[in-house]
Amino acid sequence: MAKTAEMRLIELMVLKQDITAVIECLGKKGCFQFQSGLNSGVSSKDSDNEAYKYLDADVEIFEAVHKLAVYFGIKLEDNSLSDVSAPNDEDRSEATKLIGIYNDISARIADEMAKNKQLQDAYKEALAFSNLKVSFSEMGNLTFLSLRIGKIDPASFERLQDALKGAAMVVPMGNDKSHVLIAAAKKSSVNLEEPLKLAGFVEIQLPEDFKGVPDDMLESLLSQKEASDKAMLELEEERKNFAETHNQVVQKLYKSFSMGKQIIDIQRNLESTGSVYRISGWVPMKECDVVIKDLEKVTEERIAVREFEPFEVADVISGKEQVPVKLSHGKFVKSFERMIFSYGSPVYGTTDPTPFVAVFFTILFGIMFGDLGQGLVFVLVGLLMSKNIIKVGGWNKFAPIFTAIGVTSSLMGLLTGEFFSNETLLEPFSEWVTGLFGTPHAPILKMIPSDDPSSIYPMLGVFGIAVAIGFVINTIGLILNIKNNISMKKYDKAFFGKEGLAGAVFFWYVIATILRVVLLKHSVSVVDWVIIGVSLFFAAFAEPFENLIMKKKPLLENGLGTYIISSVVEIIEVISGYLSNTVSFVRVGAFALSHAVLDFTIVILTGLVGGEGTIGGILILIVGNAIIIVLEGMIVAIQVIRLQYYEFFSKFFHETGREFKPFEFELNM
Repeated sequence: MAKTAEMRLIELMVLKQDITAVIECLGKKGCFQFQSGLNSGVSSKDSDNEAYKYLDADVEIFEAVHKLAVYFGIKLEDNSLSDVSAPNDEDRSEATKLIGIYNDISARIADEMAKNKQLQDAYKEALAFSNLKVSFSEMGNLTFLSLRIGKIDPASFERLQDALKGAAMVVPMGNDKSHVLIAAAKKSSVNLEEPLKLAGFVEIQLPEDFKGVPDDMLESLLSQKEASDKAMLELEEERKNFAETHNQVVQKLYKSFSMGKQIIDIQRNLESTGSVYRISGWVPMKECDVVIKDLEKVTEERIAVREFEPFEVADVISGKEQVPVKLSHGKFVKSFERMIFSYGSPVYGTTDPTPFVAVFFTILFGIMFGDLGQGLVFVLVGLLMSKNIIKVGGWNKFAPIFTAIGVTSSLMGLLTGEFFSNETLLEPFSEWVTGLFGTPHAPILKMIPSDDPSSIYPMLGVFGIAVAIGFVINTIGLILNIKNNISMKKYDKAFFGKEGLAGAVFFWYVIATILRVVLLKHSVSVVDWVIIGVSLFFAAFAEPFENLIMKKKPLLENGLGTYIISSVVEIIEVISGYLSNTVSFVRVGAFALSHAVLDFTIVILTGLVGGEGTIGGILILIVGNAIIIVLEGMIVAIQVIRLQYYEFFSKFFHETGREFKPFEFELNM
């Protein structure tokens, strides 16, 4: 059985001049996880000195380049940092130059925008008063009229006009009704305030001799406005040209300084003296030699390296730190790793359960979702995802799973004779296969019972196979638990208790006895009862024997009375637990039957609207199969995951480890 990947702790002593190159090398290799608690939170003694000012400068440059890229609409073509290196002096010089151009262009555009707005507002105001040819002070001398000029929201013009109807005249002074002249009888002027306030009226104070805006002034304002509009277009063109000309350079600098910022974040928290940094972290044993050689190359061998096995590390021995766990698999099995880590990481040095999960998940899904056509849809989706023709975010890494469950679903569909819910298309194939072994019939495996009493046997066979698979899954879970505990020298848990050897013997012997009685017509002997009783005793009454084997005292921690009561309860739990663990797999057969019923329902509905040759029949086939593929596919996947978690993982996942998460560069967005 495959174990988790062997790990090594390496300790590096790095000169200050090489620290950037070393961190860059580790980040690009993507196989180094910093040792927890030993490389962080310890500020360098020189963190406030002149030698560290360039770190802050690089962070400022990164932030400025980020703003520059956003301002000019420059988007990254990819998020990979493998094609760039940490920024050097040439990059800093080039970035500073581009930032200067950006500051100049952005400042000129901002100034021109402010100027353009001023000219637009001035021209709009002047245009509003262009028709006023009489001195406003003279108009104010009218004995019977009260005149006021101001600005309002054009949208409230009609409302204001209605509100003042009969009390005052509202005269628009511009084309957009944003400036108005209010003329009212002086005796009713007191009634104007509330409607004007509701309309957002802002009174404009005009000079006493104001007689409107001269035509030459209007022409001058218009000319300045048009010149400003032209200048804005030229500046926008300049911005566009800059983005096109410097697109690749800005992308490279953005990536480079993004990497540099991450290096700085790591560097600031490393232990260091005046001239030497200390780095320690975990590396898979298979990659240790390559990593060390690469580090020696980038530092020209100006680096000291020490390598430790996990149980030579003090914090691992004391239990303060767990060795990180890495699983090593091919493409197919690797796609199931997330299912493991979503439940918990295996403990370092224990058996890797991922290959078992990959096999069980694929088989169980196929049994529960048997249809050749629908299975081929999963195969097609998996292949398209693997080629990145279909992109579904982070889901593309699960392409092998879609392909695998598609294959097993298709095989089950061949047995049940289902092809996109059609039950007749595969009849020739079924009759040919069954004819090789006797009387031809279709389908090979009939899931829905008919009037023939013998038709129920194939369905019962599916339920029996499901329970048998459940027995195998439970057995492998028990074996993994026993093996893992022995490897961790936890002999008490390995030999006693419900999931130890005692519980496993009880489970296996009971199943073997039932099969002998049912299939071979044997009777239960005294020896059978003794083996079952002894194994059940050590599974339920395990506490003193566990303490004895591990040399723990007292043997009965809570006294004899409590021990007897809890052990009796444990007997019930052992029996009911193994019974439910086995019977739980009946749901596999139940879902296989329900899938066949859903396919049969689609056939019935298709017949009710005229058959497969009609438009209604075609629509029902398409919609019905789509619903089954999406909704039932999700339900079946959830059920299979549930069986893995509760019936398999629960046997040996009593203690979780720590997942290996190596340091890798990620693009700061």
